[in-house]
Amino acid sequence: QVQLVESGGGLVQAGGSLRLSCAASGRTFSGYAMGWFRQAPGKEREFVALINWIGGTYYTDSVKGRFTISRDSAKNTMSLKMNSLKPEDTAVYYCVAAKRNLPPPTREYEYDYWGQGTQVTVSS
Repeated sequence: QVQLVESGGGLVQAGGSLRLSCAASGRTFSGYAMGWFRQAPGKEREFVALINWIGGTYYTDSVKGRFTISRDSAKNTMSLKMNSLKPEDTAVYYCVAAKRNLPPPTREYEYDYWGQGTQVTVSS
């Protein structure tokens, strides 16, 4: 059974940092694009960042310069380091994986596997 399991969410003050992790199991994701979506209360789920099978990265504009995505394909893991957090970053963050790498998948329907989500809350 394929699973993506997120960890590392929590409560942090504005300006602080968190690192989210995603552990994949059930198959190898080394050839997949992996990424993060988030959904804030009352809002639609949105793309945050992705990393492709050769380490190329892509970010939504609102997190550029603050978030860094990385992966360890040998360990089947991925992480998202979030710095300079803002209250508007508050959301449930989902780990995702897509078979397709190019063009960079940024839509929900382009992703084949989803985690259950982890809550990130940034207080002002």
